[in-house]
Amino acid sequence: MNAAGAEFNVDDYEDFVEVQADAALRNLASRYHYDAPTTDTHSLRGHIEEVAAQLKQDLQVRIQQAGVQVQEARISYLAYAREIASAMLQRQQAGAVIAARTQIVDAAVGMVEHALKMLQERNVVELDGERKAAMVSNLLVVLCGHTAPQPILNTGTLYN
Repeated sequence: MNAAGAEFNVDDYEDFVEVQADAALRNLASRYHYDAPTTDTHSLRGHIEEVAAQLKQDLQVRIQQAGVQVQEARISYLAYAREIASAMLQRQQAGAVIAARTQIVDAAVGMVEHALKMLQERNVVELDGERKAAMVSNLLVVLCGHTAPQPILNTGTLYN
């Protein structure tokens, strides 16, 4: 675009560039997650180069009528607004709890498999399907529970 056309289209260059930069940044922030929930999704924090390139492109489109060429555009500071910081902290904590519980369950299933295999190999006890299911259930409750198990005295059998 020529200088005369830019002068005709834009009265105050600094104000125009500031407004367009703010609009481009807001638009960009609405298209990307702050942190991506999965590794294959682009995020503002995790894919800095891609986000910067997209911001530069978006900004150039918005301000080219002013005759301005964007050399570089980067986000220098990212922070949650106060009103969503608490919700994001809860999300992070929930993710950590889920990851920990998943690891606990994976380990517990392996321990139960090992216990059943050892009982069978050593002929300690013969377990039919129902007793095996009850044992698996009890072991998983004990191994996966987040509180100490309370003993229960069985005064009968599974079949009475």
